[in-house]
Amino acid sequence: MKVVLINPYEIGRQPFGLAEPAAWLRRAGCEVHCLDLTLQRLEPEVLRDAHVVAIYVAMHTATRIAVEAIPRIQTLAPRAHLCVYGLYAPMNEKRLRELGVHTVLGGEVEPALVSLVERLRAGDGQVQTEPVVNLSKIEFLTPDRHALPPLARYAHLQLPDGGRKTVGFVEGSRGCKHLCRHCPVVPVYHGIFRVIPVDVAMADLRQQVAAGAQHISFGDPDFLNGPTHALKLVQALHAEFPDITYDATIKVQHLIDHAELLPVLTATGCLFITAAVESVDDRVLELLAKNHTNEDFARAVALCRASGIALAPTFVAFTPWTTLGGYIELLKRLLELDLVESVPPIQLAIRLLIPQGSLLLALPGFQADIGEFDPKLLGFPWKNPDTRVDRLQRSVQELVAQAEARGLSRREIFARIWGLAHVELGVDAPVLADTGMGAPIPRLSEPWYCCAEPTDQQLQSF
Repeated sequence: MKVVLINPYEIGRQPFGLAEPAAWLRRAGCEVHCLDLTLQRLEPEVLRDAHVVAIYVAMHTATRIAVEAIPRIQTLAPRAHLCVYGLYAPMNEKRLRELGVHTVLGGEVEPALVSLVERLRAGDGQVQTEPVVNLSKIEFLTPDRHALPPLARYAHLQLPDGGRKTVGFVEGSRGCKHLCRHCPVVPVYHGIFRVIPVDVAMADLRQQVAAGAQHISFGDPDFLNGPTHALKLVQALHAEFPDITYDATIKVQHLIDHAELLPVLTATGCLFITAAVESVDDRVLELLAKNHTNEDFARAVALCRASGIALAPTFVAFTPWTTLGGYIELLKRLLELDLVESVPPIQLAIRLLIPQGSLLLALPGFQADIGEFDPKLLGFPWKNPDTRVDRLQRSVQELVAQAEARGLSRREIFARIWGLAHVELGVDAPVLADTGMGAPIPRLSEPWYCCAEPTDQQLQSF
């Protein structure tokens, strides 16, 4: 049986979400082809005689692209059973089925994908019998990456001295123990996380080093959900490949609670940590259930710096509760903590996404303040009570897109955002000094974010 796995978008990563199912499906006797629309186009000769086409949606942007691509896929593979799987599939099940998707899968999807092909082999028809979400523990196999584009074509690590490294992408766990109200992991995993055995993760890491990886980016939603497991993994990495560096995503709360582990991360090659700070407004942080405060953010920065690790904070800068004054406080906080060079400018334009199943919908009175679900947006639209805030968000987003296309530096873009925010507030912007910008840090060539509008180039990939 011929199965085509498609990845619309995953922030420049060579997708584990294709490589792991590929290993399962090949073991089940399937002929597996992989298409990554980040780097490839929909290929008619690959799709034409496919029995199953399975689209992986790990992010909101990927789902938006998938929705646009599905009619084209149906034209190229009219007899294929269409499946959409991944984190964003269950929360968009209704829309996907309206588009003609036969099977929708989330959570630990690999057994269900094998069940699907076995069901089709037996002639049991198109009706889904597999659970939409499976959270049972599964066996993990060494991901099969041989049908994916080479690592050198994906996002790379940019070093402050101008050097660059080829990046491999490894996952050590799935799901998350925490229940942040805005997080897309929560509606699927509900506080559960699953560990990928160290020997499997190391086998995956090994094959990527053999393929040229010089730096590893761990794709876990939170690397310290299982701190003992994480330490075993990085210690095994460093013992076998002492020159390989890495980065990981870790909650502010975990950076503080496990501060004693930071020197171990440094010693094993950690260059930087991404932390979803989201806001410097304690009220907004409480509404998002982030379990940290503005002061905790500053403490996490200090702890990382003391250990020699750079912190790369991410934000949801615009929410229904954002004020113009609050936005300027965010900019000031980045200056106070010398973090301007550590923050991709797109992070200062991110607007809160409210998908189906979001825990934000359970906030008292919240649903009365938002619009009806928008199937094009794949979320619930909202407006800030202050129209100036929404206007500023649009201006910042446009500015960032144009400035990055022109090659402006992070500090140059920040200065322009600083000016825009003060103009919107109707006050003169204080003159910015070079101090407070911070030094450049190691960074991936494609910034971390998951709710951007698909670009024309991405939509043309099919």
